[in-house]
Amino acid sequence: MRPEFLSKGEEARLFPVLSTTSKEGRTTSIVLACLAFVDEFSRALLQTVGQRTGKRSKIECYTEVVFKGQKNGKTDRPDGLIVLSTGSRVWKALVEAKVRNAEIDAAQVEKYRAVAREFDVDCVITISNQFATRPDHHPIEAVRKQRSKVPVFHWSWMKILTECDLLINNDVVEDSEQLLLMKELRRFLTHESAGIKGFERMPPEWTAINKLISNGGKLPARSPEAEVVIDAWHQETKDLSLILSRQTETTVKERLSRKHRTNPAERRKDELSLLREDCQLRAELEIDNAAAPVRITADLARRSIDVGMSLRAPEDRKTAKARLNWLLRQIKGDFTDDLHVRLNWPGRSEATQFPYVDLIEDPSIVEAGKHGLTVYSFDIFLSKRLGGRFIQQTNFISEVEALVPDFYRKVGQNLTAWQMKPPKIREEKKEAEDVSVEAIAEAQQATSD
Repeated sequence: MRPEFLSKGEEARLFPVLSTTSKEGRTTSIVLACLAFVDEFSRALLQTVGQRTGKRSKIECYTEVVFKGQKNGKTDRPDGLIVLSTGSRVWKALVEAKVRNAEIDAAQVEKYRAVAREFDVDCVITISNQFATRPDHHPIEAVRKQRSKVPVFHWSWMKILTECDLLINNDVVEDSEQLLLMKELRRFLTHESAGIKGFERMPPEWTAINKLISNGGKLPARSPEAEVVIDAWHQETKDLSLILSRQTETTVKERLSRKHRTNPAERRKDELSLLREDCQLRAELEIDNAAAPVRITADLARRSIDVGMSLRAPEDRKTAKARLNWLLRQIKGDFTDDLHVRLNWPGRSEATQFPYVDLIEDPSIVEAGKHGLTVYSFDIFLSKRLGGRFIQQTNFISEVEALVPDFYRKVGQNLTAWQMKPPKIREEKKEAEDVSVEAIAEAQQATSD
């Protein structure tokens, strides 16, 4: 039954009766219907926008809604409405969705914000094939810059698909009928007719910036082209984290400093500086229970992609060679010259770097010129020079999305971080009285004698 505050709107249907050309409406209706019916699915998605659900919660979803008394109801009609009721508390969110190559329209979002303010709706949620680092970091700059009391959150369709996939693969959905719905939703979202896709290509500005740098040029302090490239890189790294989430069947997320997590503008500023000064794009991905974050560096000057991890050297080994052997025993498989190990030394001693194949043949080469020093950490990374493929919009993305999982599968998932072993009770101190005041005094007397 339609709520009293709506003049138009239908319950979100699993089998919507819509025109065959209305792919956007069909996909939105099916996802919202599953959101209302599957407890674990709604819990996973709604917590990303700060809402908790429990046994007393009720979720209702509607499509093509118009509020009673709404002006311009024919034109300003959101694709959906989510109503979460927990006891006497009611939380509402308008939903605007786009599929395929359609992008969120900032002006349209502002109209829905106005509707939300007028009719006491808590937020607006946009859904599209665009990616956001976090739901509250909207991919459209114009939306981010608008100051409003009504927040706008964003889910990518791939985010929704990934949550669905993780719930199924990790056996989270308890009810058998709800599990069936999740499996059918996954099947639907992965079909081309749903209009869902990952991040596939860098913008044209990517090629232009690469050509500028390869010809010895330098990015200006304020470069609109560089800003476009940074935004595209953020979308790619988010897509990459979702790809790895599905591959590892666990949560993979971007690792950001506290400053960058809370302030997207500062993040962009710092990354623009890195691109301008060092000609690099960087990202780090955190994988649950992995030995370390996976670090990705796209070097525009070298036209290369580096993917690696950093490990603390085992302090219970005394020599650099012994510490290196601890690492080499963890790396399994055959590798070309693309795999490297960088050793970091204390003080002002410069780091040294060797191809993995050379270290396997003769680990003692690491000690040359480093007599008396012990390595304190290792960087293990794949480095691949792409040449002309690096500047190509689609090939760059395909190379990144191939190299990162390849490194983690061959190297990263086999690595274990070193930990200091717990102290043991000495044989001569195994009883409590062995360390009493009297015992300590006797031991001290014996030593002084």
